[in-house]
Amino acid sequence: MESLFSLPLKENQPEELLRNDGYTHVAGVDEAGRGPLAGPVVAAAVILPRHWCNLEINDSKKLTENKRVTLYPVIKENAMAWSWALVEPDEIDRINILQASLMAMKKAVETLCVKPDYIIVDGPHAIPTKIPQTPIKKGDTMSLAIAAASIMAKVVRDSIMKKYHTIYPQYNFAKHKGYGTPEHVRALTVYGHCPIHRKSFKQAL
Repeated sequence: MESLFSLPLKENQPEELLRNDGYTHVAGVDEAGRGPLAGPVVAAAVILPRHWCNLEINDSKKLTENKRVTLYPVIKENAMAWSWALVEPDEIDRINILQASLMAMKKAVETLCVKPDYIIVDGPHAIPTKIPQTPIKKGDTMSLAIAAASIMAKVVRDSIMKKYHTIYPQYNFAKHKGYGTPEHVRALTVYGHCPIHRKSFKQAL
């Protein structure tokens, strides 16, 4: 599987190579929200049909918020299966953000309506599951399925943080989505942390 690590996005997708090896339901998995000081970490898993392609889908970090929101229903409508899951801040504090991210990805995979026979995961860490898998560094720039999962996870998490903004408007979560921006850190110095802040992230709390 070493060849997976040098594939450009939109050409020779890792999932297509795996299908050529006999796997039929290859799930791309990614998460959003490892770095913020507040809110959940959200993961998504997506199984796309063979040979399906949308040239606008890319690593969510390279897309505008409007473009991600536009692509979100396209992914849902065309995917063979999709799912997302989250881990809340109190659990992040209890088990640490890496383990929480892996837990969210595991939950997303396990709740797919089509069971994958192979998983490709963004990043260097494997999910705790018996399903065959390959972690791929920068996989969201190399695999359409992982990129689709990254978009789904980001859109879902942003939506959650916008809802939290209506409850805790003093932090302006709708703008920075819980990341440690200067504005957010200033709000923390004035108001302290709220129930959705990750108390284990000591640098700003």
